[in-house]
Amino acid sequence: MGVVRAVRSHGRRVGVALGLAGMAVPLAVAVAGPAQAQARPLGRSAGTVTPVSMAASSCTTTAGPYQEQAERFLGRPVDGWQSRADCLAIQKFQIDHGISPTIGYAGPITSGVMSLISAQKAAGHNPNAARKCPTDKGRIACVDLTRQLSWVQDGSRLVYGPVPVRSGRDGFETRTGLKKVYWRNINHWSTLYKVAMPYSQFFDGGQAFHSIAGSVWSPPGSHGCVNMRKGDAKKYWSLLKNGDDVYVYGRKPGT
Repeated sequence: MGVVRAVRSHGRRVGVALGLAGMAVPLAVAVAGPAQAQARPLGRSAGTVTPVSMAASSCTTTAGPYQEQAERFLGRPVDGWQSRADCLAIQKFQIDHGISPTIGYAGPITSGVMSLISAQKAAGHNPNAARKCPTDKGRIACVDLTRQLSWVQDGSRLVYGPVPVRSGRDGFETRTGLKKVYWRNINHWSTLYKVAMPYSQFFDGGQAFHSIAGSVWSPPGSHGCVNMRKGDAKKYWSLLKNGDDVYVYGRKPGT
């Protein structure tokens, strides 16, 4: 199996892992799990090899069941055959998006992430075209679990986004419905799971918007929180306040 191996960071093993959303907050807050830790490529120095180059040496020659979809998505010649160039392109996509194993095989997980990204791109600058997120609430953060997208709007006016997010995995789904931001902690730290949750904005028990260090596209998902890229979580922090509405709808693929 050609996978990117876990590396040691600050005395702990880290790698492409489950995205969790743990925290220690007031008694009313339910416990979820820690945020994902993402394996990052190591810098190149004399006599060292990066995980990316190690993975490249184990590129598979086998075409996966979603080979043509992957070729089309990546702008490769669509012939259904696995060339070395095809494998390297698929493998880079897997590394960039936290998909394991990173052997360039176009399997169902890789296909699912590509389909999700395609749906996100199709949303363009009008993510609420179907008007599923309320437009009569003023400032509101919308979370579409089906497309794994979030945005902030004022009435029908788009304020920020849409941006990709990662919600709860199977068995730990992000709960749907109309919520309100009720507690915020810019440098939140989970004492239970020993993990940082920057820009945390809690809106339903232990479920919150917060940034993660790894990829928001990496499967299978969080333990209920809405994971965001750092820049997006930081922007949400500046746009939202306690009492602002959050509306979560849809269903994450695979849950």
